Amino acid sequence: MRIALAQINPVVGDIAGNELLIKNSIADALAAGAALVCLPELALTGYPPEDLLLKEHVLADAAEALERIARDVEGIVAIVGYPQRDGAVYNSAAVLADGRVAGNYKKNHLPNYGVFDEHRYFEAGSQGALIELNGNLIGLSICEDIWTAGSPESDEAAAGASLIVNLSASPFQAGKGIAREQMLAERATANNVAVAFCAQVGGQDELVFDGHSLVIDSGGATIARAPQFEQWLLSCEIELPESQFDSNVDSVELLGSFTTNPPSSDTSLDHLLAPIDGEDEAVYAALVLGTRDYADKNGFDRAVLGLSGGVDSALVACIACDALGAARVSCVTMPSEFSSEATYSDAISLAGSLGVELLELPIGDLMELYGALLAPTFDGRPADLTEENLQARIRGNLLMALSNKFGWLVLTTGNKSEMAVGYSTLYGDSAGGFAVIKDVPKTLVYRLCELRNLRNDAAIPESILTRAPSAELRADQADEDSLPPYEILDPLLEGYVEQDLGAEQLIAAGFDAEIVAQVIGLVDRAEYKRRQQPPGIKVTGKAFGRDRRMPITNRYKA
Repeated sequence: MRIALAQINPVVGDIAGNELLIKNSIADALAAGAALVCLPELALTGYPPEDLLLKEHVLADAAEALERIARDVEGIVAIVGYPQRDGAVYNSAAVLADGRVAGNYKKNHLPNYGVFDEHRYFEAGSQGALIELNGNLIGLSICEDIWTAGSPESDEAAAGASLIVNLSASPFQAGKGIAREQMLAERATANNVAVAFCAQVGGQDELVFDGHSLVIDSGGATIARAPQFEQWLLSCEIELPESQFDSNVDSVELLGSFTTNPPSSDTSLDHLLAPIDGEDEAVYAALVLGTRDYADKNGFDRAVLGLSGGVDSALVACIACDALGAARVSCVTMPSEFSSEATYSDAISLAGSLGVELLELPIGDLMELYGALLAPTFDGRPADLTEENLQARIRGNLLMALSNKFGWLVLTTGNKSEMAVGYSTLYGDSAGGFAVIKDVPKTLVYRLCELRNLRNDAAIPESILTRAPSAELRADQADEDSLPPYEILDPLLEGYVEQDLGAEQLIAAGFDAEIVAQVIGLVDRAEYKRRQQPPGIKVTGKAFGRDRRMPITNRYKA
């Protein structure tokens, strides 16, 4: 049997656009000679639709679009993810065949952890489902159903299925792709079935979906794999043994029997086995795709960012160029009296290497005006962090003015390490529309810069990568004046933020007690800042905002 997996990039809420995308994918799969085509989880609405699912007219529009799609399905069976209103609301897979909606499978296992809150929207299904296609029994499942060992796939295999298809919208995080493929191989061998995993691709607010659709045979070998981070129609031939439906397995429903006779095809996509990106390469690709889709899906023709000559803004500038093209990126240098000649020169050099527009807006005069205006009120008080933050807020003001005037998307440049400990200025360097690297620790920032230089002829000057990091808000300032070295800070943050370790556990792991107390205090006090940050791309196991949700008013001490 030839099957096809349509790895598409839907837009949340664009039911008409997604309908067309699904129709075209089904037509392409039929032309490729497929008897069966699968589309991702909730493909009709895009994933995650969040509180759109609470609107009855959204559910009605999706149902009507599904009926229209079904009318054109002839000569092939299509499995399409959509929200089904059947008394309650279900995360369902519709079986489309012979010009109609022939049946539905309702997702059994609803994830309610991390970025998922499906219990808010859906009721869970209670049984598995099969279809018979050209004499082969095929089991249906949706995303979490197959992450959870056992039913429904084990019941479907017991009822006679030789292939389990899984419609998925599985968000990217570093290292997840390989782990997910290993898990699917384990399910295949445990149940002696082939597995076809059809995944969504694309960026949706903070989430990125990497695709990585694949087909695994009953021995656990991957026989076809789609590329990550791009739309793709993956097709392959798979040998399936004929079997009879065992009606004694009462936890599984047979939705129907279908016969197709698709045209023969010699598609070049047959049995593609795309390579899997390395972990850092995958993170970089996720940041590029997430930035591109956030800008394009929200109608931004251009992005703008402050280019300081530091490593963070250098990385964001490279990502923006790779996502949108240099012609759609503007960088702004805003030197003050504390900006060094070295960072200023590096910013100009990087902008030239990337080929982006570079605007120069010196802020020295504005700082003097602010100082003069506030002098009577501040009389008798020494200069402190207030004056440092004024510089960052002036820069944020200027970037937002450009955004207002020209409709540009402001990209902020703060990394996860800084956000964790509050090393940023509210309404200053944190002001903007999209925080590209908000979930990227500082040590990973350096690795991604080095990776980008290896790929693209060293666009980032070496001096940016070797200079001690500094906010340059006062004379001779360095990050390590206020923070532990990032080589110590990042592993400590991983323990406290991502692993939820307490102070005693961190000290037992070898961290200095004084540094542990300092960092925990900084992280806890900065929650109010993080709550006001713009959305940004999740790449780690526990991102601020989507995953880690701590109260601002909180007296618990780790």
